[in-house]
Amino acid sequence: MAENDKKGGKSQGGAPAGKAPRVKKDAAPVAAAPAKPRPADYKPRMKVHYEKVVRGAMREKFAYGNIMEIPRIEKIVLNMGVGEATADRKKVEVAASHLGRIAGQKPVMTKAKKSIATFKVRDGMTLGAKVTLRGDRMYEFLDRFVTIALPRVKDFRGLNPKSFDGRGNYACGLKEHLVFPEINYDEVENMIGMDVIVVTTAKTDDEARELLRGFNFPFRS
Repeated sequence: MAENDKKGGKSQGGAPAGKAPRVKKDAAPVAAAPAKPRPADYKPRMKVHYEKVVRGAMREKFAYGNIMEIPRIEKIVLNMGVGEATADRKKVEVAASHLGRIAGQKPVMTKAKKSIATFKVRDGMTLGAKVTLRGDRMYEFLDRFVTIALPRVKDFRGLNPKSFDGRGNYACGLKEHLVFPEINYDEVENMIGMDVIVVTTAKTDDEARELLRGFNFPFRS
């Protein structure tokens, strides 16, 4: 058997000597290694910051009698509206895909509640996408928003300290979603703006403003 292999120039596997055997085209791809699970005691950096720094500072300034009275961020809502959606539905799908990357969570489509003939909008037409973040994902987004996204905004002069609704909730807008590191510049055909709404449990705007300052929100002076 060894003599035949030597004469034929083939190894025992049937492939030419000195060459690796060919792999069939329909061979199943090798599965990617699963992502490592987070430690059981994992906490987002901003959540730890709230528990160790912000909460104590708020209690000292406003003299809350009970720790449950101290305001906290309840949820963050991200919203993308696509003006060109009436002419091209694909642009809404692209916006939803990008929003999902930024949030780390699948968005829901937003639809028109009534028809507006002037803007060629029909009742039920998909016009954008939104995501509601809570818990760890909320704190992780907050971290990226404050430390990465806002510093990358062109000609940034600070957030408007008056954009509260009178009930402790804050809203701001971004003209370009490219400021988030999850979005690849080369993949973007059109800039998409987005709204960021921070919902807190604060009873007044002053308390909510102080809460967000604790998270290093860069308000204009």
